Amino acid sequence: MRIRRVVTTREGGVSKPPYESFNLGDHVGDDPAAVAANRERLAGGIGLGAERLVWMEQVHGRTVGVVDGPVDGPLEATDAVVTREPGLGLVVLTADCVPVLMGDPEAGVVAAVHAGRVGARVGVVPAALGRMVELGAEPGRVEVLLGPAVCGQCYEVPADMRADVEKHLPGSASRTRSGKPALDLRAGLWQQLADAGVGRIGVDPRCTVEEKSLFSHRRDPGTGRLAGVIWVEA
Repeated sequence: MRIRRVVTTREGGVSKPPYESFNLGDHVGDDPAAVAANRERLAGGIGLGAERLVWMEQVHGRTVGVVDGPVDGPLEATDAVVTREPGLGLVVLTADCVPVLMGDPEAGVVAAVHAGRVGARVGVVPAALGRMVELGAEPGRVEVLLGPAVCGQCYEVPADMRADVEKHLPGSASRTRSGKPALDLRAGLWQQLADAGVGRIGVDPRCTVEEKSLFSHRRDPGTGRLAGVIWVEA
């Protein structure tokens, strides 16, 4: 089975400032008509009907939803979604958090995960991996993309917060260019996945704060959202 992954940028949509232009988040204050038009463009661009996209009401938790077909509206209070239904696009929205797109091409099981500081700390990624395994995936066959996110040199946090996250997500402690405490969530998630036996882990090196073609809440509070999408080709 062929697994497809897409990560959008902020370019190519119809939203007006400060959401210009391909904002896909419907919870950030953007014109609902513009968001709907952008979501239609996303669906058409990847060859899926808009009704075949599954969205989440992301709340920085570790709840994992499992779907076997289109759903009406976003999955309530959910930060990871898993399916083995071909042609169903699972969507994660981010603007500094890590979009995690996971798939086992042999089992045809995929997952989209929203891994911010809180979700990564409480284990949303291993929770999603566990549900994938229940549906027939094997960690050694799973291929993962850790998408664009705030990098370890830009994500400054208090020292006690860094220590707490490092305790729960080893490998995430970092420093800014000026030597202040920081977090590198992608580094911690990479280590967590490797420790779980995941076979292939790719990292998109782009930093959302530094790369102006991406949305970043830390750089521009009140901005739009990128989308990471994963699906099994029907």
